[in-house]
Amino acid sequence: METETLASIGAGSGDPIIVGPADARYPDLVRGVNQRWIASPDYVCVPTDTAQVVQIVDRAVREGRRIAVRSGGHCVEQMVGAPEVEALIDMSEINDIDFDPERDAFVVGSGATVGQVYRTLHKRWGVTVPAGSCLTVGMGGHIAGGGYGPLSRRFGYVSDYLHAVEVVVVDADGTARAVVATAADEQTRDLWWAHTGGGGGNFGVITRYWLRIPGATGSPTELLPRPPARVLLQQDVWVWDSLDEEKFTRLLRNHNEWYERNSDPDSPANALYSGLWCGSRASAFVAMCTMVDADAPNASAMLADYVSAVCDGVMPPALSSLREVPWLHATSWGGIADSGDHTLSFKIKAADLRRRCTDKQISRIYRHLTRTDYDNHRAGLMFVGCGGRMNALSTTETAIVQRDSILKLVYSTHWENPAETDRHLAWLREFYADVYAETGGVPVPNEQTNGSYVNNPDFDVFEEQWNKSGLAWHELYYQHNYPRLQRVKQHWDPLGIFTNPFAVRPPEVEGPDL
Repeated sequence: METETLASIGAGSGDPIIVGPADARYPDLVRGVNQRWIASPDYVCVPTDTAQVVQIVDRAVREGRRIAVRSGGHCVEQMVGAPEVEALIDMSEINDIDFDPERDAFVVGSGATVGQVYRTLHKRWGVTVPAGSCLTVGMGGHIAGGGYGPLSRRFGYVSDYLHAVEVVVVDADGTARAVVATAADEQTRDLWWAHTGGGGGNFGVITRYWLRIPGATGSPTELLPRPPARVLLQQDVWVWDSLDEEKFTRLLRNHNEWYERNSDPDSPANALYSGLWCGSRASAFVAMCTMVDADAPNASAMLADYVSAVCDGVMPPALSSLREVPWLHATSWGGIADSGDHTLSFKIKAADLRRRCTDKQISRIYRHLTRTDYDNHRAGLMFVGCGGRMNALSTTETAIVQRDSILKLVYSTHWENPAETDRHLAWLREFYADVYAETGGVPVPNEQTNGSYVNNPDFDVFEEQWNKSGLAWHELYYQHNYPRLQRVKQHWDPLGIFTNPFAVRPPEVEGPDL
């Protein structure tokens, strides 16, 4: 078993930065992206290497303090910001990105952001990973939950490239230590597997990942996917004043049905990705951004055929623009990138689709997006293209169970005034519950829906008012992989040090109140 003790990884690495409430840095360090949740821990620790993380965890365990970990700060629910958190570990300074010749894989610190990873891998080696569209997301939680983005239809989830992961765990005697888990090591294989979609904050503190194509050989330039040299980017916009319910229904039906036809793992259309943003009527528009590898066979025709299929029987977009840009530039382009406004509060709900939305569901989507009693222009529903190579592996090869989805849906609302929180939450909750009314208000796994994505946790699933399905939260997010995750939890976190309402629980523990 590959384990590293504090002594062997350099106990002389120095003491971690400890920031208490009296420190001028504290107000910044207790804030993430979602301004609904401002943490209030006894202290914030900012380690710069694994040895310091071991020290921090050892100290917190000895003191009996509740631990939470943050890499990029994009947690959408009250996990890191929970009032129970007493020791917050900020991983942002462990952000190294390099090639490790000993493991023959790329090493990425858990505090590195998606944008840093894109730039460094591309500029130094001409390779990439199929990570997300928000460049400020931290890789620590992103990979642990699976990780997907504009290149995932072509290359799969980021966690499909997980070669090894370093985790600071706590043994039954309360001792913290660093473990490197790999698929090849029988004693740590389950811990490796749990980090291929089992979610962050569950088993220990992730310090580093090693990434490579499974089974690949050769130079570093051959060990991760190569991104497109150039991409075609097209944005199409329809104004709400020109979309009645009939046209809107046809638009969504066309869009969803294209993904039904073009989401096989080996489909030539995997070179194409799109995001369809259906903003509320207050936003005035519905917009679709499409990206295609410019060097793919018949790339221009593929793009034109896709847009034509979506528009069939509807109407031409009010605005349409097409450009060709280098791939790295495209990752920052407004139609593809999600910059993430760090000044707002927000709430997100999500769902995976195996088949298109029904006409009844589309009617409900239309009704809530066009409600006259809700005037927030920062609210809506995003249809995120997936499928393709994301569906290449079985549901048990990694912890990600959503291996036959065609689309991921993200329902969201953002707002500035804290006094209006209840109004915004009510709209989103009513919207989501109405769309999935036939299955108890949540996307119960069935022939049409496929549960939800663990990196978009929704605490409402604990409330019977919003989850009348009778299914436990983990049956929506992990489905049949949950028992194995429970066994990993029991083995590697026997004291239950790493916990939050959405954390994997050992078999004998039930409910959200931990």
